[in-house]
Amino acid sequence: MKVALGGTFDPVHDGHRSLFERAFELGDVTVGLTSDELAPKTRKEDRYVRPFSEREADLDEELASFAEEYDREYEIRTLTQPTGIATEPQFDYLIVSPETVDVAERINEIREECGNAPLTIEVVEYARAEDGDIISSTRIVRGEIDEHGTLTPDREGRERQDS
Repeated sequence: MKVALGGTFDPVHDGHRSLFERAFELGDVTVGLTSDELAPKTRKEDRYVRPFSEREADLDEELASFAEEYDREYEIRTLTQPTGIATEPQFDYLIVSPETVDVAERINEIREECGNAPLTIEVVEYARAEDGDIISSTRIVRGEIDEHGTLTPDREGRERQDS
């Protein structure tokens, strides 16, 4: 099976790792990594995003470990538009988080308009931080949590004060 997923992946965290794990369980994986031009347009909040080459190097390291564990192939490709690579006919599955289900449905519409079979959409639930909120790159960049969802020492102090 051929599996697609995409994102900015800056920084990579346990929520992303959940997506990667499901993808590699299903087959060989192609990850669309947002281009430097597209990345700011896909963010809900305005924040710094590292250059493509840095994000690609980190992503490659992550994917290599999953590929070895699952004995699968993988490829990283540049995403220049939100619907990206998944509209191409070779894919069977699309891995998404709950927030991107609408994009996945649009991808299937585009595929059908082009005469391609719809993808099986696999929704991977959010990974949660120790405070119960979603692990996100934005929260990590803000210094609220680390890549595994552990509250930062400063954040832990604020949480106790707020209680």
